[in-house]
Amino acid sequence: MIDRRILLASAASLAALFSFNWLRGTPARAAEKFEVEKTDAEWRKQLTPQQYEILRQEGTERPGSSPLLKEHRKGIFACAGCDNPLFASETKYESGTGWPSFWKPLDNAVGERKDRTLGMVRTEIHCRRCGGHLGHVFDDGPKPTGLRYCMDGFAMVFKPTSPSAS
Repeated sequence: MIDRRILLASAASLAALFSFNWLRGTPARAAEKFEVEKTDAEWRKQLTPQQYEILRQEGTERPGSSPLLKEHRKGIFACAGCDNPLFASETKYESGTGWPSFWKPLDNAVGERKDRTLGMVRTEIHCRRCGGHLGHVFDDGPKPTGLRYCMDGFAMVFKPTSPSAS
């Protein structure tokens, strides 16, 4: 026979899982226009399932799962959706959070908007060119900006600056 506490705990867990999507909200990009626009089917065909979830559905990768977390070569981190250059390797640092972190994006590379999901207010960062979700920015980063651009590594690709840097 099932213990009543186990049954109640299971029901509460299921309710929390179903409400999670509601708490995340829905992507607000529908009203925005970007230089690169594709249909949902085109994005799904171009991107891996993980890239699609992050860039187009505002998902988040597991901490420590991105190969870009340990990328230390000189080069540029670009959007995996449209190849827009986003961050120079010189601005990357080890934040200890489990996600690639930068203290400054390249000029005119990203856009931002308030993200009120999960019961908090954060600043969401997206690619200026295609609107792909990249992560969030926080004010606990290093000098000179004091900012931490906490990015999903699967939303980006790395391009070394020279063949000898590979």
